[in-house]
Amino acid sequence: MDYNQLSFQLAAVTRHAGQFIRQEAATFNRSHIETKGVHDLVSYVDKETEKLLVAGLREVLPEAGFITEEGTEGANRAEGYNWIIDPLDGTTNFVHGLPVYCVSVGLIHHDELVAGVVYEVVRDECFRAAKGAGAFCNEIPIHVTDVPDLNSSLIATGFPYTDFGKMDDYLQLLGAFMRRSHGVRRVGSAAADLAYVAAGRFEGFFEFNLNSYDVAAGILLVREAGGRVTQFLEDGDPLFGRQVVASNGLVHDEMQSTIREFWKE
Repeated sequence: MDYNQLSFQLAAVTRHAGQFIRQEAATFNRSHIETKGVHDLVSYVDKETEKLLVAGLREVLPEAGFITEEGTEGANRAEGYNWIIDPLDGTTNFVHGLPVYCVSVGLIHHDELVAGVVYEVVRDECFRAAKGAGAFCNEIPIHVTDVPDLNSSLIATGFPYTDFGKMDDYLQLLGAFMRRSHGVRRVGSAAADLAYVAAGRFEGFFEFNLNSYDVAAGILLVREAGGRVTQFLEDGDPLFGRQVVASNGLVHDEMQSTIREFWKE
C-alpha cells in the first residue's frame, strides 16, 4: 500500500472535519457541553466531527476499523488496519474559546503507525506524515531542531485534569524541567504539542495519562521529522503505554534522566 498517497487522502478528510469545527466555533454555546468525567468535557462538536471522520475514512480504506474517542456507533476495531481518531483534541480550549485545538487521526497496521495527520483548526495548519516518507506542514517539509541540550530547549507538557494520584511526582518533575530549560509550555492539546516538536517549535514534550487517540498521529510526525518518541523511563510502546516523551532526539536522554529522578511507576 502507498502510505504517502493514503496520507494525502487522510489530510483531505481531516481538513473537511476541521472546517466543520471552525464553522461551529463561531456560534458555539457552552450550554451544549457534556461531562464524561471530572473536568473531562465533550460537546456535540466532538461527536459530529467524529461521525464525519468515520464516514470519510471508510471511503478511503473500507477494510479498516476504528479506535475512537467518542465511540461512534459502528466504528469498531478490525484486524489489520485501524484508524485512531481524536475528533477534537483540545476540547477544553475549544469550549473556552482558546484557539489551540486539533483534529488528530493516525492509521496503524497491526499496531504499527503508518500514516497520520494533525490538523490545527484555527491556524489552518495540516501536519502530515507517512511511514518512510517524511513529515510536512501544509506540504512544506518539517524537521526537528538540532538543539543539543536541555538547557537550550523549550519543553511542552500537559497538566493532569482527571487523575491526580501522581500530582506530587509531577510537580517535582515540572520544577526540574523549569529550572533546566528555556521554559515549559502547556498548550492544552497533546496532538499540537507533538506536531510542534516535529516542526521544531519545541525541543521536547512529556505527558502521562494519555490515550492512543491523543498521540497516534503526533508520534509518527515526530519520528518522520527525525525525532524520537518513547515512554517515560524506557523505549516501550508509547502509543498504548499511557505516557509519552518526544524530542528532537538530541535531548531525549537528558529528558528521560530528569524524569527518572522524580517519577515513580
